[in-house]
Amino acid sequence: QVQLVESGGGLVQAGGPLRLPCAASGRTFSSFAMGWFRQAPGKERKLVAAITTTGFSTHADSVKGRFTISRDSAKNTLYLQMNSLKPEDTAVYYCAQKTTTQYDYWGRGTRVTVSS
Repeated sequence: QVQLVESGGGLVQAGGPLRLPCAASGRTFSSFAMGWFRQAPGKERKLVAAITTTGFSTHADSVKGRFTISRDSAKNTLYLQMNSLKPEDTAVYYCAQKTTTQYDYWGRGTRVTVSS
């Protein structure tokens, strides 16, 4: 049973940083690509960043240069370091695990609110 648990969300002022961990369990963490998604109120869920098993990462244009995805296989944990936060980053953030071509496992999300 795969379990993904996000934490680290909260209220932060614009310009501030926040780091989101996602603890994974249930199967070999290092064997699967991972991703961070977010869903703002009234909008669809979108991919923010993704990382392969070898550590190659990609980031959405809207967060490039501000957010960094990383993984620690020794701790079975995925991270999203968010810097220079903007009010438009306000959303529920989800981590997800990719099986083959799609993300099959999801956490319950952690809410991030950025005040102006």
